Amino acid sequence: MRSLRPLVLALPLVAGGCISTAASVVKAPFQVAGKAVDWTTTSQEEADRNYGRKMRKAEAREGKERREWEKRCRKDPDDCGEYQGYRAEDARRR
Repeated sequence: MRSLRPLVLALPLVAGGCISTAASVVKAPFQVAGKAVDWTTTSQEEADRNYGRKMRKAEAREGKERREWEKRCRKDPDDCGEYQGYRAEDARRR
């Protein structure tokens, strides 16, 4: 048993690079799997950003349609009823 002690103590010095390489090889599949999960899922911050972009587009669309509707109403007030066009709040319900 005593004859193995110096060999065991010298092993990290002799195989220092090999141990870190072996550890890297063992960790690699888990790191790849973690990256794949990150790429396929959406973070809450990203979801919020996408939702905000969607709502800004919807509100811009509603504003444009309302301005066109108001312009038509100014030209022909007798043919103008309540606004029936697109409403951004409808996009929130989807």
